[in-house]
Amino acid sequence: MRRYGKNTDEDDIRSRPNRKGNRPRTNIRPKHEDAADGMVLTVDRGRLTVLVDDRIVMAMKARELGRKAAVVGDQVAVIGDLSGKKDTLARIVRIGERTSLLRRTADDDDPYERVVVANADQLAIVTALADPEPRPRLIDRCLVAAYAGGLTPLLVLTKSDLSPPDKLLELYGALDIPYVVTSRQELESGAAVARVREQLDGKITAFVGHSGVGKTTLVNALVPHDQRRSTGHVNAVTGRGRHTTTSALALPLSGGAGWVVDTPGVRSFGLHHVDPSLVIHAFPDLEPGTEGCPRACSHDEPDCALDEWVEKGHADPARLYSLRRLLSTRERTEGD
Repeated sequence: MRRYGKNTDEDDIRSRPNRKGNRPRTNIRPKHEDAADGMVLTVDRGRLTVLVDDRIVMAMKARELGRKAAVVGDQVAVIGDLSGKKDTLARIVRIGERTSLLRRTADDDDPYERVVVANADQLAIVTALADPEPRPRLIDRCLVAAYAGGLTPLLVLTKSDLSPPDKLLELYGALDIPYVVTSRQELESGAAVARVREQLDGKITAFVGHSGVGKTTLVNALVPHDQRRSTGHVNAVTGRGRHTTTSALALPLSGGAGWVVDTPGVRSFGLHHVDPSLVIHAFPDLEPGTEGCPRACSHDEPDCALDEWVEKGHADPARLYSLRRLLSTRERTEGD
């Protein structure tokens, strides 16, 4: 009978032979202290394009990361061949902590989250004032996703030569969202690009919008040295645009003053993943009034304390209307 004590003789321990001839498995993972820092620019079928210093490197996710996936905007640690030469492949071994995360679902009944971009500072919601007609419900959904993900929203209204922006701006005036109005002529002359650029300098900005609103045209104008996107047209019968951007792509603004993330055009923006209670944080003038609300208040019911809060003059009634319109998008089916 073999006995094991504190001073076990290694020769006295029987080890199972490894028939495959490889090293035995271990739970100790390498620290990869020599890994280089990079930023994910785009993802395509398991291959990730990463900017490492001033080189574009193709990489794949290391098996040790498990199900954790890197997305556009992620700060990652990369090992392997970092030369950026053709047919070379590196490995992503770590994904940095994220400061923000823009997510969406296909619809409100779909539990599967689709991560659009990580670490973006703001979300530019591009909307045409005509051709196609603006869709306030889609704008509201993008706003909710921005607030929930930690991004600052920015409205970019295009095609003002076809329709004035006053009516749409009135809907969002109470939210104090920064906005830029552009026309097709201004895009061609560069005047609109300069105004939009002022809102982007020094930030990572994700662009999102319904197909056909001119999002990709604007991105191409902002990043003329790297026009990788084709532009489409709006169907005269359906009023819908054709998807011309198939995957998210981060592009640097000239002078290294910021990043633009072009995302695929959307026809719906599901909010299954969003906790409605987080939306109130975007309304600091209304949030104190919720202290008198009943437990689990939806902020749109007879006992909601926000009605009295507004009646006493603590906040503009338009702000409460805006809050309830945004919250209602969580339950409403996307239609217009």
